[in-house]
Amino acid sequence: MSRVGKNPVDVPSGVEISIAADAITAKGKNGTLSAPVTGDVKVTFEDGKVTVAPANESKRARMMWGTTRALVSNIVTGVSTGFTRRLEINGVGYRAAVQGNSLQLQLGFSHDVMFPIPDGISIKCEKPTSIEISGANKQIVGQVAAKIRSYRPPEPYKGKGVKYEEETILRKEGKKK
Repeated sequence: MSRVGKNPVDVPSGVEISIAADAITAKGKNGTLSAPVTGDVKVTFEDGKVTVAPANESKRARMMWGTTRALVSNIVTGVSTGFTRRLEINGVGYRAAVQGNSLQLQLGFSHDVMFPIPDGISIKCEKPTSIEISGANKQIVGQVAAKIRSYRPPEPYKGKGVKYEEETILRKEGKKK
């Protein structure tokens, strides 16, 4: 039985919810997002709370119960406050800068890596070694952060590379003489 799906999603003031047969849409200060709704779950919006319940007792309905509730929670949070991921760059000469509509990364390659910033995402570099990715859609923010990290993931011997701010790198001992 789903433990996530049992909890209703609180809708803050300033967020409008509209429920259709196959999708739920949230509109707020950060834009409009929608999440798909299957026929296996029933979604209701009453007195500032969105409630998700399984339509029947099938295994698929129980699976989609918690998934749909999590998707609804993500779109409500996205349009009201948004999501942020922070990356750190470690290494001599490694740095990042925002130039126009792209992110320029100097990661020890012969040429700079130019990463085009997608629509709906904002990237800031307060310091040359920190990147802040923010946006309304949690999936796109995480995907952009993972893509930037994939250009030079942190290596275990010196810790050089791009890592998430909260990530810890397990360091290995080098060769012995």
